[in-house]
Amino acid sequence: MMKRLVLCVAAFVALSGLYFYELGLCMQRYNLIRMKVAEIENLGRFAIQEHNNKENALLEFARVLNAKEQVVAGKIYYLTLEAIDAGKKKIYEAKIWVKPWMNFKQLQEFKRAYVISPFRSSGLGVKQERIKLGWREVPIHDPEVKDAANYTVKSIAQRSNSLSSYKLMEVVVAKTKVIEDYVKFNLLLKLSRGIKEERFRVEVNKKLGGKFYVSWVEQDRS
Repeated sequence: MMKRLVLCVAAFVALSGLYFYELGLCMQRYNLIRMKVAEIENLGRFAIQEHNNKENALLEFARVLNAKEQVVAGKIYYLTLEAIDAGKKKIYEAKIWVKPWMNFKQLQEFKRAYVISPFRSSGLGVKQERIKLGWREVPIHDPEVKDAANYTVKSIAQRSNSLSSYKLMEVVVAKTKVIEDYVKFNLLLKLSRGIKEERFRVEVNKKLGGKFYVSWVEQDRS
Protein backbone atom coordinates (compact mmCIF):
# COMPACT_ATOMS: atom_id res chain seq x y z
CA MET A 1 0.00 0.00 0.00
CA MET A 2 2.79 2.41 0.95
CA LYS A 3 4.63 1.63 -2.28
CA ARG A 4 1.50 2.32 -4.32
CA LEU A 5 0.97 5.61 -2.49
CA VAL A 6 4.57 6.68 -3.22
CA LEU A 7 4.10 5.90 -6.93
CA CYS A 8 0.87 7.95 -7.04
CA VAL A 9 2.55 10.93 -5.37
CA ALA A 10 5.50 10.70 -7.76
CA ALA A 11 3.15 10.59 -10.75
CA PHE A 12 1.23 13.60 -9.45
CA VAL A 13 4.44 15.56 -8.96
CA ALA A 14 5.63 14.65 -12.45
CA LEU A 15 2.32 15.68 -14.03
CA SER A 16 2.27 18.87 -11.99
CA GLY A 17 5.79 19.66 -13.15
CA LEU A 18 4.72 19.08 -16.76
CA TYR A 19 1.68 21.31 -16.30
CA PHE A 20 3.71 24.16 -14.83
CA TYR A 21 6.36 23.69 -17.51
CA GLU A 22 3.75 24.04 -20.26
CA LEU A 23 2.15 26.94 -18.43
CA GLY A 24 5.58 28.57 -18.24
CA LEU A 25 6.03 28.17 -22.00
CA CYS A 26 2.62 29.74 -22.62
CA MET A 27 3.50 32.66 -20.38
CA GLN A 28 6.81 33.10 -22.20
CA ARG A 29 5.02 33.23 -25.56
CA TYR A 30 2.45 35.65 -24.17
CA ASN A 31 5.20 37.90 -22.83
CA LEU A 32 7.00 37.79 -26.19
CA ILE A 33 3.81 38.82 -27.98
CA ARG A 34 3.27 41.65 -25.51
CA MET A 35 6.87 42.77 -25.99
CA LYS A 36 6.45 42.73 -29.78
CA VAL A 37 3.25 44.79 -29.66
CA ALA A 38 4.88 47.25 -27.26
CA GLU A 39 7.94 47.48 -29.53
CA ILE A 40 5.80 48.29 -32.57
CA GLU A 41 3.81 50.88 -30.62
CA ASN A 42 7.03 52.52 -29.41
CA LEU A 43 8.24 52.71 -33.01
CA GLY A 44 4.97 54.38 -33.97
CA ARG A 45 5.37 56.96 -31.22
CA PHE A 46 9.01 57.49 -32.29
CA ALA A 47 7.94 58.12 -35.90
CA ILE A 48 5.34 60.70 -34.86
CA GLN A 49 7.80 62.49 -32.56
CA GLU A 50 10.53 62.58 -35.21
CA HIS A 51 8.09 63.95 -37.78
CA ASN A 52 6.87 66.60 -35.34
CA ASN A 53 10.45 67.67 -34.57
CA LYS A 54 11.40 67.84 -38.24
CA GLU A 55 8.28 69.59 -39.56
CA ASN A 56 7.39 71.56 -36.42
CA ALA A 57 4.07 69.68 -36.42
CA LEU A 58 1.74 68.72 -33.57
CA LEU A 59 0.51 65.24 -34.49
CA GLU A 60 -0.65 63.05 -31.60
CA PHE A 61 -0.06 59.30 -31.77
CA ALA A 62 -3.26 57.23 -31.68
CA ARG A 63 -2.37 53.66 -32.70
CA VAL A 64 -0.58 51.40 -35.18
CA LEU A 65 -2.92 49.95 -37.81
CA ASN A 66 -0.50 47.81 -39.82
CA ALA A 67 3.10 46.72 -39.46
CA LYS A 68 5.59 44.74 -41.49
CA GLU A 69 9.32 44.29 -41.17
CA GLN A 70 12.20 43.65 -43.53
CA VAL A 71 15.52 42.16 -42.44
CA VAL A 72 18.47 44.16 -43.76
CA ALA A 73 21.50 45.42 -41.81
CA GLY A 74 19.19 45.51 -38.85
CA LYS A 75 15.48 45.82 -39.63
CA ILE A 76 13.31 48.21 -41.57
CA TYR A 77 9.77 48.62 -40.25
CA TYR A 78 6.90 49.81 -42.43
CA LEU A 79 4.05 51.13 -40.30
CA THR A 80 0.60 52.47 -41.01
CA LEU A 81 -0.28 54.85 -38.21
CA GLU A 82 -3.37 56.64 -37.02
CA ALA A 83 -2.61 60.09 -35.61
CA ILE A 84 -4.67 63.05 -34.48
CA ASP A 85 -4.13 66.31 -36.34
CA ALA A 86 -6.06 69.31 -34.99
CA GLY A 87 -8.67 67.02 -33.48
CA LYS A 88 -9.12 64.88 -36.61
CA LYS A 89 -7.87 61.33 -37.08
CA LYS A 90 -5.65 60.86 -40.10
CA ILE A 91 -3.64 57.97 -41.54
CA TYR A 92 0.11 58.06 -42.17
CA GLU A 93 2.79 55.69 -43.42
CA ALA A 94 6.24 55.57 -41.82
CA LYS A 95 9.47 53.77 -42.66
CA ILE A 96 11.92 53.26 -39.78
CA TRP A 97 15.41 51.74 -39.86
CA VAL A 98 16.52 50.06 -36.64
CA LYS A 99 19.91 48.62 -35.57
CA PRO A 100 19.37 47.36 -32.00
CA TRP A 101 23.03 46.55 -31.33
CA MET A 102 23.98 50.16 -32.08
CA ASN A 103 20.98 51.70 -30.32
CA PHE A 104 20.19 53.25 -33.71
CA LYS A 105 16.74 54.34 -34.96
CA GLN A 106 16.12 56.52 -38.00
CA LEU A 107 12.86 57.73 -39.53
CA GLN A 108 13.43 57.45 -43.27
CA GLU A 109 9.97 58.26 -44.62
CA PHE A 110 6.76 59.74 -43.27
CA LYS A 111 3.79 60.57 -45.46
CA ARG A 112 0.02 60.95 -45.45
CA ALA A 113 -2.00 57.94 -46.55
CA TYR A 114 -5.47 56.48 -46.31
CA VAL A 115 -6.45 53.08 -45.02
CA ILE A 116 -7.98 52.31 -48.41
CA SER A 117 -4.45 52.33 -49.84
CA PRO A 118 -3.01 49.16 -48.24
CA PHE A 119 0.65 48.18 -48.12
CA ARG A 120 2.15 46.69 -51.24
CA SER A 121 3.54 43.33 -50.20
CA SER A 122 6.16 43.07 -52.94
CA GLY A 123 9.81 42.71 -52.07
CA LEU A 124 11.97 39.84 -50.91
CA GLY A 125 12.50 39.11 -47.26
CA VAL A 126 9.45 41.07 -46.15
CA LYS A 127 7.44 39.64 -43.31
CA GLN A 128 3.99 41.21 -43.03
CA GLU A 129 2.03 41.36 -39.80
CA ARG A 130 -1.50 42.49 -40.57
CA ILE A 131 -3.96 43.74 -38.03
CA LYS A 132 -7.46 42.99 -39.28
CA LEU A 133 -9.47 46.12 -39.71
CA GLY A 134 -13.24 46.54 -39.60
CA TRP A 135 -15.13 49.24 -41.45
CA ARG A 136 -13.48 52.64 -41.14
CA GLU A 137 -14.93 55.98 -42.20
CA VAL A 138 -12.82 57.76 -44.81
CA PRO A 139 -13.00 61.19 -46.49
CA ILE A 140 -15.94 61.43 -48.92
CA HIS A 141 -13.82 63.47 -51.34
CA ASP A 142 -11.12 60.81 -51.62
CA PRO A 143 -10.51 60.02 -55.34
CA GLU A 144 -11.02 56.28 -54.81
CA VAL A 145 -14.35 56.94 -53.07
CA LYS A 146 -15.45 59.21 -55.91
CA ASP A 147 -14.51 56.57 -58.50
CA ALA A 148 -16.44 53.90 -56.57
CA ALA A 149 -19.49 56.19 -56.30
CA ASN A 150 -19.46 57.12 -59.99
CA TYR A 151 -19.14 53.47 -60.99
CA THR A 152 -22.10 52.60 -58.76
CA VAL A 153 -24.28 55.35 -60.27
CA LYS A 154 -23.63 53.95 -63.75
CA SER A 155 -24.49 50.47 -62.49
CA ILE A 156 -27.77 51.68 -60.91
CA ALA A 157 -28.67 53.56 -64.11
CA GLN A 158 -28.11 50.44 -66.21
CA ARG A 159 -30.39 48.39 -63.96
CA SER A 160 -33.15 51.00 -63.93
CA ASN A 161 -35.95 51.12 -66.49
CA SER A 162 -36.51 54.81 -65.83
CA LEU A 163 -36.36 57.27 -68.71
CA SER A 164 -34.65 59.77 -66.42
CA SER A 165 -30.98 59.08 -65.75
CA TYR A 166 -29.46 58.98 -62.28
CA LYS A 167 -26.87 61.59 -61.34
CA LEU A 168 -24.60 61.67 -58.31
CA MET A 169 -25.38 64.56 -56.01
CA GLU A 170 -23.37 63.68 -52.93
CA VAL A 171 -21.45 60.93 -51.16
CA VAL A 172 -23.03 61.18 -47.71
CA VAL A 173 -20.95 58.56 -45.88
CA ALA A 174 -17.98 56.49 -47.05
CA LYS A 175 -16.45 53.52 -45.26
CA THR A 176 -13.82 51.04 -46.38
CA LYS A 177 -12.05 47.94 -45.25
CA VAL A 178 -9.23 45.92 -46.75
CA ILE A 179 -9.62 42.15 -47.12
CA GLU A 180 -6.65 40.25 -48.53
CA ASP A 181 -6.09 41.70 -52.02
CA TYR A 182 -9.18 43.84 -52.49
CA VAL A 183 -10.87 46.87 -50.97
CA LYS A 184 -14.54 47.02 -49.97
CA PHE A 185 -16.43 50.33 -50.06
CA ASN A 186 -19.63 50.85 -48.09
CA LEU A 187 -21.27 54.04 -49.34
CA LEU A 188 -24.40 56.07 -48.68
CA LEU A 189 -25.14 58.02 -51.86
CA LYS A 190 -27.60 60.80 -52.65
CA LEU A 191 -28.72 60.66 -56.27
CA SER A 192 -31.06 62.70 -58.41
CA ARG A 193 -33.45 61.34 -61.03
CA GLY A 194 -35.17 64.22 -62.76
CA ILE A 195 -36.59 66.37 -59.97
CA LYS A 196 -36.60 63.49 -57.51
CA GLU A 197 -33.87 62.79 -54.96
CA GLU A 198 -33.11 59.26 -53.78
CA ARG A 199 -30.59 57.75 -51.36
CA PHE A 200 -28.91 54.38 -51.82
CA ARG A 201 -26.75 52.22 -49.59
CA VAL A 202 -24.25 50.26 -51.66
CA GLU A 203 -21.27 47.99 -51.30
CA VAL A 204 -18.62 48.12 -53.99
CA ASN A 205 -15.51 45.95 -54.25
CA LYS A 206 -12.28 46.63 -56.07
CA LYS A 207 -9.51 44.15 -56.69
CA LEU A 208 -6.13 45.80 -56.13
CA GLY A 209 -5.02 46.99 -59.54
CA GLY A 210 -8.35 45.89 -61.02
CA LYS A 211 -11.89 47.08 -61.66
CA PHE A 212 -14.86 47.89 -59.45
CA TYR A 213 -17.90 45.64 -59.12
CA VAL A 214 -21.09 46.24 -57.14
CA SER A 215 -21.96 43.49 -54.66
CA TRP A 216 -25.28 44.93 -53.47
CA VAL A 217 -27.51 48.02 -53.70
CA GLU A 218 -30.52 48.96 -51.59
CA GLN A 219 -32.62 52.11 -51.47
CA ASP A 220 -32.35 53.98 -48.19
CA ARG A 221 -35.77 55.11 -46.98
CA SER A 222 -34.72 56.40 -43.53
